[in-house]
Amino acid sequence: MSYTALYRKFRPDTFEDVKGQDHIVTTLKNQIINNRIGHAYLFCGTRGTGKTTIAKILGKAVNCENPVDGNPCGECRSCKAIAAGNSMNLIEIDAASNNGVDNIREIREEVQYSPAEGKYKVYIIDEVHMLSIGAFNALLKTLEEPPSYVIFILATTEAHKIPITILSRCQRYDFKRISIDTIAARLSELMEIEGINVEERAIRYVAKAADGSLRDALSLLDQCLAFYMGQDLKYDNVLEVLGAVDSEVFSGLLRKVISGDTTGCIYQLEELVLQGRDLNQLVVDFTWYMRNLLLVKTSDGVEDVIDVSTDTLALLKEEANLVDVDVLMRYIRIFSELANQIRYSTQKRILIEMALIKLTKPSMENGLDSIIDRLNQLEKKVEQGAMLSPEMMAQLSAGGFSGASANSRMKNPGSGNSGRLVRKEPIRPSQEETNKIAGMWKEILVALSDIHRSDVGMMLVGTTAMVGMGDNELVISGCSTMTAEFCSSQDGIEAILEAIEQRYGTRVELEIKFMTEEDSPESFGFTKDVPEFTMEVEIDDNEEVY
Repeated sequence: MSYTALYRKFRPDTFEDVKGQDHIVTTLKNQIINNRIGHAYLFCGTRGTGKTTIAKILGKAVNCENPVDGNPCGECRSCKAIAAGNSMNLIEIDAASNNGVDNIREIREEVQYSPAEGKYKVYIIDEVHMLSIGAFNALLKTLEEPPSYVIFILATTEAHKIPITILSRCQRYDFKRISIDTIAARLSELMEIEGINVEERAIRYVAKAADGSLRDALSLLDQCLAFYMGQDLKYDNVLEVLGAVDSEVFSGLLRKVISGDTTGCIYQLEELVLQGRDLNQLVVDFTWYMRNLLLVKTSDGVEDVIDVSTDTLALLKEEANLVDVDVLMRYIRIFSELANQIRYSTQKRILIEMALIKLTKPSMENGLDSIIDRLNQLEKKVEQGAMLSPEMMAQLSAGGFSGASANSRMKNPGSGNSGRLVRKEPIRPSQEETNKIAGMWKEILVALSDIHRSDVGMMLVGTTAMVGMGDNELVISGCSTMTAEFCSSQDGIEAILEAIEQRYGTRVELEIKFMTEEDSPESFGFTKDVPEFTMEVEIDDNEEVY
């Protein structure tokens, strides 16, 4: 006897066996019990979610001689004939290969004859969106006024391609993607029936890889079982068969990215390629891994939201302390863009290598998130006591800052030639010093982006800083009314002063005011913007800058 695939062997025979579509099953059962059966149904949803299966069960149930609570009995002559594929009352049509006007005209001629046995003729038209416009028009009249003994069930994965005139004549049912828990429970149940021992982690990985399709899950599991015939199926076996990558590999790759180890990333990719890993799946899974890390870093109690093992969750929590949110969002952006590019590319490996280089070399990009990443890397090196090499200074310049202004960030003005950042008590700046702070406003905005407890930096993008009437009065112009109200709070003012301290080198006592478009410039004591100012700091050749 030939082997029967799992998805065919365990195709549901009753509504109770259908998993994950309770909202549809309940409705159809109530219609059958109360004899309120419609003449046309439209089943929409992604592949493998049960559209054709439920259509066949419905076709059985309406013709069953002894229905039980809306379900076909499976024992009567009609049920057995439909199960064997010999019934003339259940006709399946593949619209992908029978999509012409003539095919539909044949149906129109057939429906004129009532069924010889049973109550209804049920036509299941699969992939109905593949019908031509002429075929849809030929079907329209029959759908509008069908004989009382005819039921049409149209199934499609692309409902938006069906004419509205057809949609309006059908009861529409949208099939949901099946949850990982539901798929995993069904797979475990079937493996017990088969007497096969499958590790729980392996079951859940297959369920996740199926992407909401129970049929896909059964096909993937069938593939894994065939490779390890007669053996217990382990998690590592599933990874090997499906060309997937374990979370520990992603963890190692991410740590190399965070440390800027470009060579290590390329070597690890080379190893994965030699193992025959699917590169499309690699990009998707690594993006998903970073998404989980972002949730762990930004949310509390996400254990129920992210479907990972206890060991993987521990890794994620450890790595959450190694990378900033802005940097992580940059990583996700780059790999999300890569997922779209790689799908149809013939040079997948090269695209992945380029993406990894972008992750480890933020100087290759000019976006704000890349600039912040570069500054974070330099700050870590400075904190570790590293020398600022000419290359590092060039990185600062590439981020939009002059070398002199970069020096001013690292060196406290007025602190002599020590070359070290000295934390002083807050000072009341002179007008000249306030001018300098106003001239560093663009750098201060970048510093605001590092202060994650505040959205002030985002709100102040595009504004200009100017000196007001007092020596220590800083006026920020170009604000909206909402920005002025938001940033003038205690937290907002504190965030701005903290950013000024980071860039200017010392804490200052400033009165921050906000000027909106509705305010008069003269009321703030000036008539024009303060020009950009770049602080020049002379450094002795023998001096070390930290």
